[in-house]
Amino acid sequence: MAKTIQAIRGMNDCLPEVSGIWQQVESTLRQVVASYGYQEIRTPIVESTDLFKRSIGEVTDIVEKEMYTFEDRNGDSLTLRPEGTASCVRAGNEHGLLYNQQQRLWYMGPMFRHERPQKGRYRQFHQFGVEAYGLDGPDIDVEVILLSARLWKAFGISNHVKLQINSLGSNGARQAYREALIAFLTARSDQLDEDSRRRMTSNPLRVLDSKNPDVQKALEGAPSLLDHLDDASAEHFSLLCERLTQAGIEYEVNPRLVRGLDYYNRTVFEWVTDSLGSQGTVCAGGRYDGLVEQLGGKATPAVGFAMGMERLVLLLTTLDAQQQTPASADIYVTALGDEAAAYAMKVSEQLRDAIPDCRVTTHCGGGNMKKQLKRADKTGAQLALILGSDEALNSQVTIKPLRSQQEQVTIALDDLPGTLTTMME
Repeated sequence: MAKTIQAIRGMNDCLPEVSGIWQQVESTLRQVVASYGYQEIRTPIVESTDLFKRSIGEVTDIVEKEMYTFEDRNGDSLTLRPEGTASCVRAGNEHGLLYNQQQRLWYMGPMFRHERPQKGRYRQFHQFGVEAYGLDGPDIDVEVILLSARLWKAFGISNHVKLQINSLGSNGARQAYREALIAFLTARSDQLDEDSRRRMTSNPLRVLDSKNPDVQKALEGAPSLLDHLDDASAEHFSLLCERLTQAGIEYEVNPRLVRGLDYYNRTVFEWVTDSLGSQGTVCAGGRYDGLVEQLGGKATPAVGFAMGMERLVLLLTTLDAQQQTPASADIYVTALGDEAAAYAMKVSEQLRDAIPDCRVTTHCGGGNMKKQLKRADKTGAQLALILGSDEALNSQVTIKPLRSQQEQVTIALDDLPGTLTTMME
């Protein structure tokens, strides 16, 4: 007997019993971004490795340890995309969408990182992201934060997420802060774990984001990014805070909030939750004004956010905030005998023509009526159509309600669409 092949570790199947929840989540995401005038962009799953090295940074965990990179038959180094922003910028540069233009874009799709799989985090995961280009002021920062806040409202979880914000300042201001932070960390290197000591000189801001409680204790009294901001960044951040308050958005200023990708500047933010155990990030983003130029385009301001959809689905199901898996059918068509089975196919096709939004499942495989109605109930259908030789002979249909106390009725086939529409209201 051949050995059973299983999915690669960390790359999970989405089975029919949960795909309905995913469809609901995706539909809500699309509705909200459309209400803000954002347009969808779809980019390839595979990109040149240099794209991510130049954008994310060669000394980040993603590039150093997590990317799925391989050589193709031509000897070119390719990578399965680990995030979406770099691909959006590459596409924008390549197709002339960015310079001297304003673009509001969104994307949704699979990403890949070779990290330890855990609940809500996988090696193939799905991200939803928003990107706005060509707008420099804090008003667009506020807009993308308001958009994300509207998502929580749409999902019914506003009370379970909190907004944290910070500013990384300009590249020059961050360099001055970097030197002050390195001096602080060097004096306390014996209190840091191995990973933090490795990052201490290569990417010291990432030490601030360490999840090790001993490292966080060692960071007490560390210099604050906000004390090193340049004047323009300080004004930008002050206006951001003011407008968030005016919009009724509650937030916490977290001076240790940084992002794991090198391209961020000025505004950074995260929505965090305690509802999955220890505090975790649900959505994160900020400004990356230098990235377009870094990847070969003309200097273009940019801001956006991304969220892991598996983690969002996990949060929704944990809080029971998402609807149950929807029914797979609205109407289930049963048939007794060969003549009725042929008639059932005809009736089902006519129904799909007459009521395009109606989900019609036609029973296949025979069986007695009890078995067929049991199948009908399992699909979650509201109504079952019972077809036998009499119905086929007289061009009639018997309608049996499955979720209400309405009476079973037999009607002419021509009257079926109108009757069904009325019964399902």
